[in-house]
Amino acid sequence: MTTSSSDEGAHSQDLREQGFATRREVMSDEFVDRAMGRATGTASEAIQYVVTENVWGNIWNRPGLGWRDRSLLNIGMLVALRANAELAGHVRGGLTNGLTREEITEAVIHASGYCGAPAALSAMKTVQEVFDALDAG
Repeated sequence: MTTSSSDEGAHSQDLREQGFATRREVMSDEFVDRAMGRATGTASEAIQYVVTENVWGNIWNRPGLGWRDRSLLNIGMLVALRANAELAGHVRGGLTNGLTREEITEAVIHASGYCGAPAALSAMKTVQEVFDALDAG
């Protein structure tokens, strides 16, 4: 079946709307507003929309895994990638999606066996900073 460009535009718009709704629910309005505010009018703006549509609109809403499971997977993958800036947001998102602090800590410990101690130690520093900020505030 061939789709017209207007159909693709509508589909893209639906994914964008769904993506923003999911992203806001998991990561918080403040997080999304801050990310979009930093990117607006810059070369980074386009990637924010691509990630919102493709990752948050499409992948996060696929059947088969719930958001809690996706959050746990994200934490492990972000440890492996040593993507600590992203990890901090996803630790908060994981808590929003029902993960406990113990489960998040265990995910980092588990990842240490596959990703190495330096990646896990770096990740745990980020996780602890998030926990400390939440406790302070």
